Amino acid sequence: MKLTHPDKLYWPEAKVTKAALAAYYTRNSRVVLPYLTDRPLSLKRYPEGIDGMSFFQKNFVDEGAPAFLTTKTIRAKTVRKNVHYLLCNNTQTLRYLANNGALELHPWNSRTSALDKPDFMVFDLDPGEKTQFVDVINAARAVKKVLDEKKLTSFIKTSGKRGLHIYVPIGARYSYDKVRAYARALAQNVVEQNPALTSLAVHPKDRRDKIYIDYLRNSTGQTVIAPYCTRATPNATISTPLEWSEVKKGLNPNKFTIKTIEKRLKKKGDPWRSIFKQPNALSFSK
Repeated sequence: MKLTHPDKLYWPEAKVTKAALAAYYTRNSRVVLPYLTDRPLSLKRYPEGIDGMSFFQKNFVDEGAPAFLTTKTIRAKTVRKNVHYLLCNNTQTLRYLANNGALELHPWNSRTSALDKPDFMVFDLDPGEKTQFVDVINAARAVKKVLDEKKLTSFIKTSGKRGLHIYVPIGARYSYDKVRAYARALAQNVVEQNPALTSLAVHPKDRRDKIYIDYLRNSTGQTVIAPYCTRATPNATISTPLEWSEVKKGLNPNKFTIKTIEKRLKKKGDPWRSIFKQPNALSFSK
C-alpha cells in the first residue's frame, strides 16, 4: 500500500516518520498480528503526529476503504447503536493504520468468534503521578505471587508508558462477567497482602499514589494496548512483552522503543510466543 506524505514526522523528538512506522510493522507483522487478528480495535489516531490533535476511533466507516480491510459490526448496548469495528488481520491493514495516523492500537481481549469470552484475564497496574516505577515492579511481583499460589501461568509486558500489564491466558472459555469477578477477587487478595502499595480505588484521589490494580479491563468492549504496538510518547516507546526474570529493580520501560525493539526481538524472540498454547483453568466457587 502506497503511503501518503511518508516523511511526515509522527514522533518529532525521536525523528520517527510515517514511513518508519509502516516499515516497522511490515518487517514485524508476524510478531504483531497474532495479538490483533480478529479482535475489534479501538484506534487512537494522531493524524499530524503526537504533538497534534488526537482522538479515539471505534466506529470505522470509510466507503473508499481498500478491499483488504475487514470490519465487524457489534451492537453497543450502552448507546443502542451499531459500531463498525476495524479488524487488523494482515500486513496491509497495519500499513493502512500507519498511513492514517493510528499510532496506538487497542484491541479487545476477545475475538470475533467468541466476543463474550476473552482469551485473557488482564491486570493493568496503573501508577499515580508521584509513584516510582520500582513500586510498579513490586506490585507486579505481588500480583504474580497470588497468581502462582493459584497455579495460574501469567505473562507480563510494559504498557509503553509508566505501567505494567499482566495477562493470564484462559482460552476463551469463560464469560467476561465471570472473568471480571474472578479478577476482582484476585486483586482484592493482592491488596489485602499489600495495603501500603496497592489499591482498588478507581479515583486517583482515593488511592493516594498507590498502584491501582485495574481489573475492570476484563469487561466487554474494554481494551488494552496491543503487544509490540507503539505509544504516543516522545521517544516512540513500544508496549513490550517481558520475561518475568526481567521484572526487577532497574527495569526501564523507556528503553523499549521503535528503534530498539527489533534488536531485542532478534536476540530474545517473543517471550509471549507460547501464550496461546498455555490456557489456564479458572476454579469458580459454587
